[in-house]
Amino acid sequence: MLKGRLEAFSDGVIAIIITIMVLELKVPHGNDLAALRPLIPVFLSYVLSFIYIGIYWNNHHHLLQVVRLVNGRILWANLHLLFWLSLVPFVTGWMGENNFAALPVALYGIVLLFSASAYFILTQTLIYHHGKDSPIAIAVGKDFKGKISMIVYAIAILLSFINSWLACILYILVAIMWLIPDRRIERILFP
Repeated sequence: MLKGRLEAFSDGVIAIIITIMVLELKVPHGNDLAALRPLIPVFLSYVLSFIYIGIYWNNHHHLLQVVRLVNGRILWANLHLLFWLSLVPFVTGWMGENNFAALPVALYGIVLLFSASAYFILTQTLIYHHGKDSPIAIAVGKDFKGKISMIVYAIAILLSFINSWLACILYILVAIMWLIPDRRIERILFP
């Protein structure tokens, strides 16, 4: 199968995820800056999640640039990723509405951890389908950033019950790590 439908479907789902998240930003009652104060935690959680969804969209796009064909396993691995990403609006809203309380912050981390795990499974499924010497295998390499991200998420989940703000800082650090451009795939596409 060609990859076009998988890309189009994934782009559509990700666009809907972002739309759902922004709809959670409720218009305040009042016309002064003080009316915005209760929305600060919701807005901050939205910004972090928007960045994460953007990172996944960008990396998913790059990942699919080095593959030509997909099969049923790849379709299911991709749906697995989209499932976990589709939970981001829920945990984002819960975390923001509850001022970054421990349990919502931990659940946010769990969704990030499972999203990262699903992305790892997708990359491994693509590599298996295209071969260990394929451009995708070469580009992904040992996937240090992906593995370290999952470790940091696990630490942050546990830390959220001690200090939820420190857990959030770890989530932010992982996002910053992924915002630094990753040239692995671009080196394969444009040597």
